[in-house]
Amino acid sequence: MQIDVIRIGNSKGVRIPAALLKQCGIDKRVEVEVQENCIILKPVKIPREGWAAAFRRMNRNGDDVLLLPDELDNDLLEEWDEY
Repeated sequence: MQIDVIRIGNSKGVRIPAALLKQCGIDKRVEVEVQENCIILKPVKIPREGWAAAFRRMNRNGDDVLLLPDELDNDLLEEWDEY
């Protein structure tokens, strides 16, 4: 696909079709890199994005149970102190 470079104020830019942006997961911001004369645009990832929704789904499905007891046995801790 070829896209024209257009004038935007004192700069230049390109119009990227919405379908391409959606396919790449790009919404409002991008990270820009230059590698070997190529401009690379990457979606900006927010740390822990989507975790809240995932935890709500886990709770609804009953998958949010503790794998280890909430209180540890002191005898187990004493064994670790020996090392």
